[in-house]
Amino acid sequence: MMGVVLWADAHDRRAVIWCEDHGNLAYYTAPNQTAHDGECLDAGDLIAFDIREEHDCRLARNPRRMNAGFAPYLAHDLSGVRRTTADMAPGGNVLPFVKRAG
Repeated sequence: MMGVVLWADAHDRRAVIWCEDHGNLAYYTAPNQTAHDGECLDAGDLIAFDIREEHDCRLARNPRRMNAGFAPYLAHDLSGVRRTTADMAPGGNVLPFVKRAG
């Protein structure tokens, strides 16, 4: 799966990822390692990763950075998008494309 990191905490080695299929977000927690092991993810990074679903949660594993700083403002841009109940399909988890002015 490919995705863009929306939020990352370098100290706790956790991240929230927006997935290419526009489904539920994926959550990454690095295994117990030292601060010098593995990838350090930053918001806006484009990554490839393995995904596992547990209950209603997507877990990202084995992240590989494909492009650092690919979409640094994505989280900010998404925070301005609001949906009304009428916009949502029952049972759907796919975000609609929003036409922006300009």
